Amino acid sequence: MDTLPTTSTAKRGARSKVAQTSKPSLLLAFCSCVAWLYVAGRLWQDAENRNLLASLLKKNSAERPRVLTVEDKLMVLGCRDLEKRIVETEMELTLAKSQGYLKGQRQQTASSSDRRLLAVIGVYTGFGSHLKRNVFRGSWMPRGDALKKLEERGVVIRFVLGRSPNRGDSLDRNIDDENRSTKDFLILENHEEAQEELPKKAKIFFSTAVQNWDADFYVKVDDSIDIDLEGLIKLLEHRRGQDGAYIGCMKSGDVITEEGKLWYEPDWWKFGDEKSYFRHASGSLVILSKNLAQYININSVSLKTYAYDDTSIGSWMMGIKSKYIDDTRLCCSSSSTTQDKLCSVA
Repeated sequence: MDTLPTTSTAKRGARSKVAQTSKPSLLLAFCSCVAWLYVAGRLWQDAENRNLLASLLKKNSAERPRVLTVEDKLMVLGCRDLEKRIVETEMELTLAKSQGYLKGQRQQTASSSDRRLLAVIGVYTGFGSHLKRNVFRGSWMPRGDALKKLEERGVVIRFVLGRSPNRGDSLDRNIDDENRSTKDFLILENHEEAQEELPKKAKIFFSTAVQNWDADFYVKVDDSIDIDLEGLIKLLEHRRGQDGAYIGCMKSGDVITEEGKLWYEPDWWKFGDEKSYFRHASGSLVILSKNLAQYININSVSLKTYAYDDTSIGSWMMGIKSKYIDDTRLCCSSSSTTQDKLCSVA
């Protein structure tokens, strides 16, 4: 009986010792499990990174430029040779255009004959110049059947006029009625008639004339002068066959820089320190050979215009191989002392 308490106490101590030793084991097992999961996760992530890196290396190796073979080099050289020939062809085309070549354009003549005309003469006129036109028709300019016979000789004469700013108004209708009666107008449908638009009118006139008639010369005439028509025809016949002919009463002069003065030039600063115009034909009467008129037609969009039509035409002639022909007989001003003048102030 004396040993029972001792035995009971020993059993309780053993049970308590087992409980105390099991807690660290469980904690160690838990930590081991966490460590294993961490290591496994890192290994999986490293494997994914290796796969991604391998795929990128494979893609880059596929896009890496390969070594050029002899055939590749020959192909590159062939492309360069083709590019060179294209550039040379473009230069030849530009030169051909500057000389008056116009591919695919069929020139129309006013007569039934295919023979090239000698000249197309455009007489500038305005909406309020009806009486002046009648004076011209009764003096140096033929009308009716005589106008047709002149065209059979190879000379076409037309009054040149644009359209009213208010399209279809009484101004346009009156000109259309007059043209139906006289049949001696060249109406520029794409031009708005105005004093400040005369340089543009020159571009459109030469372009339209070249497109409508095949002639050796194209002549621009102001309605402020009278013309010795037969004398002008003889001059043109004498010059027939001369390419690049720019004919007129050549002049130069000071550029007017003060706004409000007569002949003011807004682009005066472009003419240098001396402020002097380049050589150009007086605007009263300007004659261009066929290839020069074609040059204006081809390059019409890019040609710069100045304040006045004669200086504008002169600027267009400076950049090409035009032959300046100064004929004093075409100096139409009353101050000219030339006895055999072909024009005079009306």
